[in-house]
Amino acid sequence: MSHAEDPQGTRRDFLYFATAGAGAVVAGAAVWPLVNQMNPSADVQALSSIRVDVSAVEEGTQLTVKWLGKPVFIRKRTPDEIEQAKAVDVSSLTDPNAENANLPAGAPATDENRAMQGAEEWLVMIGVCTHLGCVPLGNAGDFGGWFCPCHGSHYDTAGRIRKGPAPRNLAVPVARFDGDTTLVLG
Repeated sequence: MSHAEDPQGTRRDFLYFATAGAGAVVAGAAVWPLVNQMNPSADVQALSSIRVDVSAVEEGTQLTVKWLGKPVFIRKRTPDEIEQAKAVDVSSLTDPNAENANLPAGAPATDENRAMQGAEEWLVMIGVCTHLGCVPLGNAGDFGGWFCPCHGSHYDTAGRIRKGPAPRNLAVPVARFDGDTTLVLG
């Protein structure tokens, strides 16, 4: 008797497939809540885009705002800070990438690629050290930018890592100006 004519073989195959299908559905139902909990909460999603009035930020100072649970540094740089940042040879940097979410991956870490497009005096960065997640201090360190006192990372006036254990430049978030004094993050 051939396998096609054997009704037990056909029924057995059906039971194997039905059991495997039911097991996959049960496994998916058990795993989904674990995966879904990693999605952002409703309050975080509501703050995925914020508007910041920067009209009161003086040249040479910075404003720190909280966005998506992280500090964001918004700095209005002086002409001297801009010139210092432009004078750096990108090939000498620890991280030669711009780390700018507004640009394609792999863009060089020139000052122009780190500052706001069309407004080079503005520098907007996520204020989290790329070494272990500490918050660096502004106007500090060996390069006049930011210094993370926890482990000794020094960033320059364009937020690029210049000395210390941090592997990457401070990240530049998606940002744009809406008018002259309103910055939109996200």
